[in-house]
Amino acid sequence: MFTMKMFTCKSAIGVAFVAAIAVGTAAQVMAETKSQTNHPRREQVNVRLENQNHRIHQEVREGKMTRQQAGRLHRDDRHIRHEERNMARQNGGHITKSEQRGLNQQENAVSRQIGQ
Repeated sequence: MFTMKMFTCKSAIGVAFVAAIAVGTAAQVMAETKSQTNHPRREQVNVRLENQNHRIHQEVREGKMTRQQAGRLHRDDRHIRHEERNMARQNGGHITKSEQRGLNQQENAVSRQIGQ
């Protein structure tokens, strides 16, 4: 009987310990993710992608661009966003200045195709 109570007490302490670690780890991961996506270089690239997305939709609404043309531009933007995420994943959640410059050059190419 004593060993059963001791086992139950140890189990409860173990479960509480594991739960505390899980909660702490989850909070840390969430905090890192938020701060990493808010990194100034990443944010600048992603704001540009959002603006281009709105511009593309506006061009389609105004009849200045076909849905096929818009689809190609959206695909290009998705590729840039995917590339940005991969770069950040390899660099602790950040992108370097040279990576930002390369992504901006790609965005410039897409941007020039909007509104032609």
